[in-house]
Amino acid sequence: MSGTLRVGTRGSPLALAQTEQVVRQLRSVHPDLETKTVVIRTHGDDGYREDLGSALDGKRAFTKRIEDALLAGRIDFAIHSLKDLPTEVATGLVIAAIPPREDPRDVFVARD
Repeated sequence: MSGTLRVGTRGSPLALAQTEQVVRQLRSVHPDLETKTVVIRTHGDDGYREDLGSALDGKRAFTKRIEDALLAGRIDFAIHSLKDLPTEVATGLVIAAIPPREDPRDVFVARD
């Protein structure tokens, strides 16, 4: 592969960790791969989730700006949590890959 791939993602700690995980997996197959992480603030990050009404459903609040960047060619691919994707993918886009799942266990620790 040649050139630098621009990876679109949200700036949350989870999104950045997921992006780094996918980039590591890609580099395991393409060791010389160069990537640039492009952080994109979404409507959901800006706190508009409840105010979007019919313009954007709750799911698109976290994906619309990233989808727009992808369609406009500002990024080459995007990383999302599958739970944040709407049931219908935007026209012109596809879910190209779903990486193997990491350990799904979560832990909640509290004082008694």
